[in-house]
Amino acid sequence: MTWLIVGLVLFLGVHSVSIVAPMARDRWAGALGENGWKGLYSVLSLAGLVLIAMGYGAAREAPVILYTPPAGLRHLAALLMLPVFILLLAAYLPGRIQRAARHPMLAAVKFWALAHLLANGSLADVLLFGGFLAWAVADRISVKRRAAAGLRVGPPLKLSGPDRDLWAVIGGLLVYGVFAGWAHGALFGVRPFGG
Repeated sequence: MTWLIVGLVLFLGVHSVSIVAPMARDRWAGALGENGWKGLYSVLSLAGLVLIAMGYGAAREAPVILYTPPAGLRHLAALLMLPVFILLLAAYLPGRIQRAARHPMLAAVKFWALAHLLANGSLADVLLFGGFLAWAVADRISVKRRAAAGLRVGPPLKLSGPDRDLWAVIGGLLVYGVFAGWAHGALFGVRPFGG
């Protein structure tokens, strides 16, 4: 459990610099250079992800069960996962979906985390998915405040044709199908639809 917590603190911590210290990100990027900052950010994020994976895997060996969700919540979780991959693709394919969601990556994280909290009830699940859900909510609030204060909130949205939305939907549904039907079981040992 320790590695999971350390990984979450490291990964979510580096992703929270703009939440807790909005001006610091620009100062550090100025001091290190944009590429230097991105390199440090990437290394710390990757280290956090590795620790999260190791810690979560170890915690699953001897789970501490906090609650046992009813079987029906797995169906709701599967439904909540439908927009996740669409929103992830829309984050990189500017279009109407991106404009409507404003921050599709954060929306995807919220759907993903909530779906997994509904379907899983161990302490490791609550730490992992609850941590990501809390971070995504805090970051969305922070983005609104930074934008209102005229601070940097990411690249401006670009207008584009509806074909990018179509690609986001088609691609997102295909990835969802592959992930739910095969990849989730192969990677994590859990098949969302049983079997």
